Amino acid sequence: MLVLPDDRTAVPNPIKWYKSLATRKGRLKAGAFLVEGERAIKQIAGSSPDAIIEIVCTQEAAPPGDEYPLRFVTERQMDMVSATQTPQGTIAVVRLPLNIYADRLPDDVGGNILLLEDVQDPGNVGTLIRTAAAFDFSGVILTDNCADPLSPKCVQSAAGTVLSLWLRRTPCYRDLAEELRSRGYCLVAADLGGAEDTSVLRCGDKLLLALGNEGVGLSKALLRMTDHRLRLATMGQKAESLNVAACGAICMYLSRQS
Repeated sequence: MLVLPDDRTAVPNPIKWYKSLATRKGRLKAGAFLVEGERAIKQIAGSSPDAIIEIVCTQEAAPPGDEYPLRFVTERQMDMVSATQTPQGTIAVVRLPLNIYADRLPDDVGGNILLLEDVQDPGNVGTLIRTAAAFDFSGVILTDNCADPLSPKCVQSAAGTVLSLWLRRTPCYRDLAEELRSRGYCLVAADLGGAEDTSVLRCGDKLLLALGNEGVGLSKALLRMTDHRLRLATMGQKAESLNVAACGAICMYLSRQS
């Protein structure tokens, strides 16, 4: 994308280019994804200001700030690009985070880490990333059967937090988990067959919390690796278990309690 030298208006890409970013193939080819809505864009600008390539908005929507190249589109064009039923009128084109599809950990893994095995609903994946960021987790490992964290619905559910922590979406997730365990991380699995002992979540900043598929839970292969299996107790007989996003939120909250 080129920027005119005398103002901040971008030489426009065709509308179909923006639409292509709804697909993984399009995102990989362009090296970019879309973030929609002023609040989410401000979150991205706060955590990774250099990642924003361009702001796309309608004439009626006020662009957030004035430091990025700007592309005005019609409401009809915005409807074509937006992934929501009611477009908010402002979309940011954002660079793909570094090494998101790599099979190795970052040099600095930080503190607590979330591991998602085959969580397929993009709303759940986005919500869990947002929750992990809210409770100061450093990163999220996802299997390649998880919903893509940069798909439109994931990004929308994450509310702009997808660049607030590191992400790895890879088929080698068990190798990464084993490497983290060798570094002193405690692998705790949320599992209906586990014990009701939430103290296992308090591992300092060395917790690797594993959450499984919405229907079948965690695989036997991953469960065999775990240090602890945790079951969150529910009240009465009205529900056997919790939604994976709700379970993850409770576990991450409890991990921060002294």
